[in-house]
Amino acid sequence: MADSAAPRPTVLVTGAGGRTGQIVYNKLKERSEQFVARGLVRSEESKQKIGGADDVYIADIRDADRLAPALQGADALIILTSAVPKMKPGFDPTKGGRPEFYYEDGMYPEQFVDVLTEYTTPHECLLSGFPVLTAKAAGVRHIVLVGSMGGTNPNHPLNSLGNGNILVWKRTAEQYLADSGVPYTIIRPGGLQDKDGGLRELIVGKDDELLQTETKSIPRADVAEVCVQALQYEEAKFKAFDLASKPEGVGTPTKDFKALFSQITARF
Repeated sequence: MADSAAPRPTVLVTGAGGRTGQIVYNKLKERSEQFVARGLVRSEESKQKIGGADDVYIADIRDADRLAPALQGADALIILTSAVPKMKPGFDPTKGGRPEFYYEDGMYPEQFVDVLTEYTTPHECLLSGFPVLTAKAAGVRHIVLVGSMGGTNPNHPLNSLGNGNILVWKRTAEQYLADSGVPYTIIRPGGLQDKDGGLRELIVGKDDELLQTETKSIPRADVAEVCVQALQYEEAKFKAFDLASKPEGVGTPTKDFKALFSQITARF
């Protein structure tokens, strides 16, 4: 665990206006004796939604100049940004059929994860919507990336939404991070639930094995807690894992995160 006498690390949360990102940002703020929290959002509206504090920066993650102030002096980065498909207007569920989805211009998964890795090109690799080499150059010493389960299956239904192959590109981003040289923790949660955290036993796995079981979902609040805990333990670094939870009331709620991270052996 981190030395309690050491300076508080500054942690930047991207996607801090999102449902999981807000929880992570607030958890860091609540632990001000341990962390200096910063948030990154895309709009003034999102900034105000999470309190409008001076430590919330507004920037498009593809704009290196706007990112610089948010990254300056940051020790760690928690990435919760992602390409998000939108439903095409006009869908009427009463008429049957399935809704169609699309990605806004510039927000396509492939554009979020440009796999050209040459730093000097305008197509610097965007890691889930964040330029990892920019973070590395700024001195970031640990990156926690939240992805999702399902990336081992190219035929997963999520890949067909908007023809975006979103899980394929997320997996590409994760591989890029693992190869970047920056200490990392890659968390791939199952289905996200809007339920209270801290009440369930958490389960880790690899290669989508948990998708074949009954325990393949997890509260957002528990994912957020694992993100924050990953910053505190060496056992979480250079690890990639799937994450789910047992139902509330089954098993023992997870409190020992060092032990949880120590179970993980997979680097990718």
